[in-house]
Amino acid sequence: MRILIYGAGAVGGFLGGILTAAGADVTLVARGAHHDAMKQRGLILEGKVSGRPEPIRVKVCRPGEEQGRYDLIVVGLKSQQIAGAAAHMVGLLAKDGMILLGQNGLPYWYFEKLDSPLRGSRLTSVDPDGTLAKTIPLDAIIGGVTNKPADLVEPGRIRLADQPTDRLVIGELDNRITPRLAAIKAVIEPAGCTVVVSDNIRAVKWRKLMSNGVFNPLGALTQSNARQIGDYEPTRRVARLMMDEVLAVAAAVGIIPDMTADQMIDDVRKRVGILSSTLQDVRFGRELELDAPVNAVIDVGRLTHVATPYLQIGSACAGLLNRRIVDDGVAFAPVAVKKA
Repeated sequence: MRILIYGAGAVGGFLGGILTAAGADVTLVARGAHHDAMKQRGLILEGKVSGRPEPIRVKVCRPGEEQGRYDLIVVGLKSQQIAGAAAHMVGLLAKDGMILLGQNGLPYWYFEKLDSPLRGSRLTSVDPDGTLAKTIPLDAIIGGVTNKPADLVEPGRIRLADQPTDRLVIGELDNRITPRLAAIKAVIEPAGCTVVVSDNIRAVKWRKLMSNGVFNPLGALTQSNARQIGDYEPTRRVARLMMDEVLAVAAAVGIIPDMTADQMIDDVRKRVGILSSTLQDVRFGRELELDAPVNAVIDVGRLTHVATPYLQIGSACAGLLNRRIVDDGVAFAPVAVKKA
């Protein structure tokens, strides 16, 4: 199986690195200094369990330099970046090739291949002009959810926080268990990443949304990790209110996650205090990923007539922060101050 990691950031780089170390035929696509560092010295994975003692000599290229066709394209881009690369990626697919979309939040295809009165409804927050729906063949898509805390600490170096819940969950849009899911598992799992095949990938996405749909925007606004938000009683109350809305919207489309809001908050208070990808983007001055994890939930709430006032407040405030980052070209990083 020829594999392309299109967007080899923290999580994509981790997958590309372990697959390379396991002998898979994999190419990583990256830009700028990250590309240059991997090309020159290899990829460094730091982690007590999933790290590697030596730099991994990965096969890396820039967008447009890919060679041939690929059986599996793992898309490591943020959700708002996919439309700009969609046509190019589709052109790289082999016959019967697959595109694994494992972005956080609700995907643009959520109501496709689904037995629901809302089948065919478009989530305008994640596919405003229909580019993705028109460009990526539905039959090529594999849904995914990645649970692997990772941080691109510098070009070519990824820090990994190993957790018992680390895994990649994959599933078909119509919830069938197919041979191609087994083929993906057979390639990735021996490399060092647990792969779970799901017969309800949407339910898995809602489960993760309970966390990143709430703690990502709150973390960006408060410069805090999820554990800090959960430990501080006032923000814990706000998180609970936002999480209740996520659960209400999920229930409106027939999904009851296998974890309550209280259980999720208790869980994050036990986690390693790693920064969310959204807070990392704030500190590096990168566009924030808010549409799929937050605004798409608000979209579904409108479609199902479920009120989401607290999610809308969080989205509005984080959205204005994003405007300052994008329009003003600034980053917001902590600066140490001397105490009197």
